[in-house]
Amino acid sequence: SPRLLPCLHSLCAPCLRRLGPLGEAGPAAARSVLCPLCDAEVELPPGGLAQLTPDYLALGPGGGKAAAGCDLCADGAAAGRCRTCGADLCLFCCQAHRRQKKTASHAVTELENTKDSSQARKPLFCPSHPTEELRLFCEQCDQPVCRDCVVDGHRHHPCDFTSNVIHRHGDALRELLNCTQQHVGALEGVLSRIDDMGSAVRSRAEAVATEICLFTSGYMKAIEEHRDLLLKQLEDLKMQKENLLRLQKAQLQQLLLDMRTGVEFTERLLTSGSDLEILITKGVVASRLAKLNSVAYNTHPSVDDRIQFSPRERAGQCCGYEVFGAILNKVIDPTRCTLHGEDLHSARQNQLTGFTLLCNDTMGERMGRGGEAVQVTITHKDKRDCAVKPTVCDNGDGTYHISYSPEEPGLYAVCVCVKGQHVQGSPFALMVKNKFREHRGVFHCCTFCSSGGQKAARCACGGTMPGGYQGCGHGHKGHPGCPHWSCCGQVKESSECLGGPPSDPSQRSLLRTVAV
Repeated sequence: SPRLLPCLHSLCAPCLRRLGPLGEAGPAAARSVLCPLCDAEVELPPGGLAQLTPDYLALGPGGGKAAAGCDLCADGAAAGRCRTCGADLCLFCCQAHRRQKKTASHAVTELENTKDSSQARKPLFCPSHPTEELRLFCEQCDQPVCRDCVVDGHRHHPCDFTSNVIHRHGDALRELLNCTQQHVGALEGVLSRIDDMGSAVRSRAEAVATEICLFTSGYMKAIEEHRDLLLKQLEDLKMQKENLLRLQKAQLQQLLLDMRTGVEFTERLLTSGSDLEILITKGVVASRLAKLNSVAYNTHPSVDDRIQFSPRERAGQCCGYEVFGAILNKVIDPTRCTLHGEDLHSARQNQLTGFTLLCNDTMGERMGRGGEAVQVTITHKDKRDCAVKPTVCDNGDGTYHISYSPEEPGLYAVCVCVKGQHVQGSPFALMVKNKFREHRGVFHCCTFCSSGGQKAARCACGGTMPGGYQGCGHGHKGHPGCPHWSCCGQVKESSECLGGPPSDPSQRSLLRTVAV
């Protein structure tokens, strides 16, 4: 009684009963078991092992089952099957079956020469109605049913013969199979590249080891000890990279093995399974293939072969001697380099300002040394011919100070690149403001007149009346404008007001006082 686990591995009933639950005891632990073939944790149906999908392929031809005997004489091996009776017959009984009057019209198919082996298999009967054969498929419940099931529990459900729905459901499985096969090819390519990268890492490590030996060959005991230390560091670095590659390779090999298992089982199901067997098994197969197809994996090796030796790098003291030469495995990563500064996004016209670039390696750690190619461009967004020439200062510790002095106000685009790639936050917008704020309001003292001389009244540009100026004395409200009051704080005596000059001499005297 083989059953199919969600990972598409088939286990017989005794093996299934020996599987213990995972985790601590409880209702949740009894719902999952560990597959003994692929070590995958699989969830069981609510009904337990008994509700697992039967593996009819394991019972069919080539599925590992012993050769069936004759159902009539029980002496010879089955050579054919009566498609009318559903009985396996030996060669002698096949001939007798055709000669007998009652069974002469029955269709007997030879097992060995049957091209479609699914047509020669015994019919499958309904577990709820053991005398009824499963010939129909319920679309709503997504399961094969018999005639009694249609009348009983599936009365109003859309049902059709299995031969009519097998094409649609088989095509859906084939689409999933094609997608899984593509992943199999991609995984094989990734594993091949991982093997190549492992060879490259070892080759590069050997080359660096030779370079280190040549560099230290001229020194005495202190230099020889320094050489041994460098080789040990190199070996540790090589082992670290190889361990990461081996870990990635093992994970991808397991994923590839799972996908191959799914592909092989699905291909065998689609080519050797009957229509009813495909419909019975398609749910668990489609679920497994969809789960495998959703697994994300890196298509590139997790490490690279960048291992460098710097003979000019100071390595400190060794046996009282200053030695040189160090292994450099830090490689700058532009995407991890950051920009810092209070005025990063704003500046003033004709004022020197700047910001700092902090360079980090691929692990996000500070580089600690300079010498990188840093390019900075600052371009006006509205005036393409207007650009600011920045100055880049290498501090020698992995930081770079960029200073500039914009001559034109407006919006600029700033690009900061290291080795031709944008750093984190680049490009970004820079707003350059005027050195002195330009007055854009209306000379509008009548705003204050219209408000009745309130101190809180505001001009069109947002300015307020200093000292509580109480109006110009025109005796009316709301005329368009007056040059007596400018919002930038300038007051002029003039008769150009559209409402006319002040009529009261005391108001004119007050106006002169405010001007002073």
